[in-house]
Amino acid sequence: MSSTTKTPVEQSGPIVIRADDLERLENLLATTGRWRDGGPLQDLQDEIERAQVVAPEQLPPDVVAMNSCVRFVDERSGVEESLTLVYPVDADAALGRVSVLAPVGSALLGLRVGQRIEWVMPNGDTRQLRVVAVG
Repeated sequence: MSSTTKTPVEQSGPIVIRADDLERLENLLATTGRWRDGGPLQDLQDEIERAQVVAPEQLPPDVVAMNSCVRFVDERSGVEESLTLVYPVDADAALGRVSVLAPVGSALLGLRVGQRIEWVMPNGDTRQLRVVAVG
């Protein structure tokens, strides 16, 4: 079973990924190694498989892409957080730079402002997150 459950509440269907991000993400998956029944690599692969791929200049400005700063709110607690979605080599929690291989990273990739996800945290708790801004 996957470590991340991503269930858009308001809008189903494909997420949106830039073609250049897709290429780099596929290379990341190919060079990172094999995955076993779930885990962060499988979560990312699942997201890529359902993605609508667009040219970089066609990506709407309200979509979470690689190197985007995304602001989201936990709808259960009301707490708002921000992070920058990055490749693993650039991840730095102290700077708010979260890897696309982290469960919340792969869960947010490709979502639009206003979309919600249910995200299962590593400890098993479930959070419902809503994207409020992308920059």
